[in-house]
Amino acid sequence: MGALSLRLPESLHQKLGELAEREGISINQLITSAVAEKMSALMTEEYLATRAKRASRRRFEAALAKVPDLEPEEFDRLPSKSAKRIRSRKRAG
Repeated sequence: MGALSLRLPESLHQKLGELAEREGISINQLITSAVAEKMSALMTEEYLATRAKRASRRRFEAALAKVPDLEPEEFDRLPSKSAKRIRSRKRAG
């Protein structure tokens, strides 16, 4: 396992301590978890960008052509424009 010496502002260190205590874990575990989450987000972004470069309009349209042209179930329908306008007027009014 690698070791890392890290300098933090006192206020951040204090908050880390409070959060770690609240979670019942060490500051080290909290930082490790936070770094892992951030790395996961960045790596996912990189993965999706790489996949997007491989995209093909032709293959997309071929896959879409296989989907049956059916009306969606009631629960899966988008609201009509008039229903959206009525709801937005109710919220504004």
